[in-house]
Amino acid sequence: MSNETWCPADGWKRSRRRLKILLPLDVLFSVWYFTWLLSPGRVGNPVLYGLLLAAEIFNLVQAAGFWWTISRAREPKGPPDLIRAPGVDVLIPVFNEEPDVVEATLSAACKIDYPAFSVVVCDDGDNDDIAALASRYGARYLRRRGNHGAKAGNLNNALRHSTAPLVAVFDCDHVPDPAFLRKTVPSFCEAGVAVVQTPQYYSNANSNPVASAAWSQQALFFGIIARGKDALGSMFCCGTNVVFRRAALQSVGGIPEDSITEDFELSIHLQEKGWRTVYAPEVLARGLGPEDMASYVSQQQRWSRGCLAGAATAWRSRLPLTQKAQFLLSALFFLTGWTYLIYMLLPVVRIVGGQQALAGATANQFLAHFVPYFCASMLTVAVAGQGSYSFAAFALMEASFWIHVGAALRTLTRTRTPFVVTPKVGSNGRQPRAVWPALVALGVLTLSAFDGLLHSRSPGTLNNVAFAGLHISVLLAGIWPALLGIRRGEQTSGSSARERPAGDSVQSPERGHESTLVPAASAGQ
Repeated sequence: MSNETWCPADGWKRSRRRLKILLPLDVLFSVWYFTWLLSPGRVGNPVLYGLLLAAEIFNLVQAAGFWWTISRAREPKGPPDLIRAPGVDVLIPVFNEEPDVVEATLSAACKIDYPAFSVVVCDDGDNDDIAALASRYGARYLRRRGNHGAKAGNLNNALRHSTAPLVAVFDCDHVPDPAFLRKTVPSFCEAGVAVVQTPQYYSNANSNPVASAAWSQQALFFGIIARGKDALGSMFCCGTNVVFRRAALQSVGGIPEDSITEDFELSIHLQEKGWRTVYAPEVLARGLGPEDMASYVSQQQRWSRGCLAGAATAWRSRLPLTQKAQFLLSALFFLTGWTYLIYMLLPVVRIVGGQQALAGATANQFLAHFVPYFCASMLTVAVAGQGSYSFAAFALMEASFWIHVGAALRTLTRTRTPFVVTPKVGSNGRQPRAVWPALVALGVLTLSAFDGLLHSRSPGTLNNVAFAGLHISVLLAGIWPALLGIRRGEQTSGSSARERPAGDSVQSPERGHESTLVPAASAGQ
């Protein structure tokens, strides 16, 4: 599906019919595989079997959560009529951004078609050029020296210096449509609504392979997953392209400043107080996604670290069980990298050390049980994504396994991570250093596969060499843009990016916080 024509609800009725057919198949093949896997005679090396089982159960829980979420998605209703027009403060937080990036957003914000709003540029960078830009467009300029609390601190400072009952927030590279407020403000006619969130749309997705794969991950989240979460009363704020009720923010003491994913934790606090988040499934703002691998890595490190830290907040929260489970599913998605690490480790250990997770079965028996389960899961994601979720997105996620692993370790050790803004302009050069852990994994898998072929041609060895080869192919596809570099003809230039602005999400999200888990290729017999 073209990024230019993407709509979160397009083709939903057709996809829903197909998903009704796939659900019993997924259940059948899951029972088929796990009944076989959990047989007592299937235990090979106990440690390796335990790792495999933990990875597969984690995937199964996430897949069940995915089904639960998407099954609640409904055909979206149009926004209610705009009966009254409460005042809105439109906040644009800025920190060391290029003025030409900020100008596109500022210019569009000042042209919003709404009777009562003001635009405030919230500058944490103490930049006179940004001040001059705000003056040129007649926007209010709010300078904050020092950036304690990063973006959250900047917004809290702006809240103290503004008064409108509603507050809209746009990251400085997210350009709002003129109808943004007319389409979102009517939802606040309901007293319990605290947040109206719209999709984070990457209009630069066609500029290069990294932006395209990153957008594909986002589209899955902001399509069927976000709509399902909305129906379950568990949608969360995603940091930009969003409108808040000021009274709701005040009721929880403002935006949390001790988290690098302040939007996720803010949503938990608001819902604990009984407030609701509404998802408006219509593209009403357009921004810039990560344009090279280093930018993507920076973005994902921030999201994964912040969301894993937010899992503890969700667990301790006083939310109803449904909402708590939804927040935990989103936060714990960022443990996915551990499952990929396990799946890559198992064939290497079998080939090099002779130890294997599974016993009492041939390679053909394993494939007969695993392949239908895996293929049905992949097909489900493709159908649920309505054509937006690509192989490139899947490959990029597996190649980023080490980001999740590192984020989990930093969360356990409580290592502080600074808030790093995702760069808005990508590099044209090769970036192997941005993916060096994936390169190490690629090298280990390749050497072990050659070693296996040199010393044995047994079915078990060939099966594990085949799985190593599969992971090699996926990793190589995921990191290829970093090795090849972004050619100038592919990358969106600064001027064209401003002509077609798109979004750097804070959520996924991928931050579409939550994509979906599908069973990755594990080790064979």
